Amino acid sequence: MKLKHILTIASLLVATLGEAQSVGPDTTGMNIDAHTWTRNVRLGWNLGNQLECGGTGLNWETSWGNPRVTIKTIKAVKAAGFNAIRIPVQWGQNVVNKETMEIGKKYLDRVQEVVDWCLAENMWVIINTHHEKWLEESPFYKDQKENNRKLAALWQQIATRFRDYDARLVFAGINETQVNWQAPTQENTDVTNSYNQTFVNTVRATGGKNTYRNLVVQTYSCNPHYGLKGFVIPTDPTPNRLSVEFHYYNPYVYCSGKLPKDGGFYFWGDAFKEYGKTPDENETSLIQLFDEMKAKWYDKGLGIVMGEYGVSSHYTDDANKIVEQANETYYLQKVTSEARKRGYAPFVWDNNKFGDGEEQFGIFDRNDRMKVKNTFFLQGLLEGAKDE
Repeated sequence: MKLKHILTIASLLVATLGEAQSVGPDTTGMNIDAHTWTRNVRLGWNLGNQLECGGTGLNWETSWGNPRVTIKTIKAVKAAGFNAIRIPVQWGQNVVNKETMEIGKKYLDRVQEVVDWCLAENMWVIINTHHEKWLEESPFYKDQKENNRKLAALWQQIATRFRDYDARLVFAGINETQVNWQAPTQENTDVTNSYNQTFVNTVRATGGKNTYRNLVVQTYSCNPHYGLKGFVIPTDPTPNRLSVEFHYYNPYVYCSGKLPKDGGFYFWGDAFKEYGKTPDENETSLIQLFDEMKAKWYDKGLGIVMGEYGVSSHYTDDANKIVEQANETYYLQKVTSEARKRGYAPFVWDNNKFGDGEEQFGIFDRNDRMKVKNTFFLQGLLEGAKDE
């Protein structure tokens, strides 16, 4: 690309950001701090495997086997007892200019349509950047400057489009930044922290209601253990409007649905030890971790968002199915309850996958009029959401 073109693009980006910054702060309806926002989320649901699908064009939303989202989808979630929805969104696959990161209008309009449906049902809503591999899989110094430039360009557009929305809508900057799901290096942590700061700076610069909007930032790979060691709270000119996000599929040897021959377990918790072998991580481990996060973040004014959690449906055979499903009910009840007791906002993962084994996190059957297929999942979630 010629230098003249590069300078032209840079000038356009600066001009666009400058225009966004010219909008004055707007406090109207934005007097909800992070603690209030997360406490208001009684029970959240993930619109998984839909708006974060890979690919482009008319089939991008259905490319992972789901039908298009409709207003009936959202109404069914609300009717089942959820009052919040997290909408994972992949933007990078639908940009029309890789240099400026301009998001295609049709794609941005579609995300806005789904957000509007959620708000029409009076739901609390999160939108994020999700499965942006160029960002999430490159937490390295060599890519840091360029990735932050692209991230800022994305969030300038997203934040501007939704700038006039009320406090029920929050933005989450990134998702699961990681290299190999192992413990991060200092480099990995530093770059992830820089993403969070770029996100906060960019959204606040758009002004309007975004000056006071609640924002969600992430630990490395959304792993709470890594966050407790290396996460740096971004600088934010607006006090008490930041929440920390973590994901909880712990212990993974149970939640993943892996078979025992692959290191998996069919049961979790001391309450079910009489039925079979359980992992070392139990109810006590859960409580200790949640207490540690509360002391580290929540008690210092930050909200806490459990952006994803769940257990994959798995059982040995029909003879043991009832008690093994009862254990999954118990797990979801316990995790939800402990999160709610501490003011965390819980969002269960639902990928519309059903069966026996790995990655079977489905609750609503989106291919059959949103019927609740795994009722034992919903039972545990609703029971947990009542305990506070």
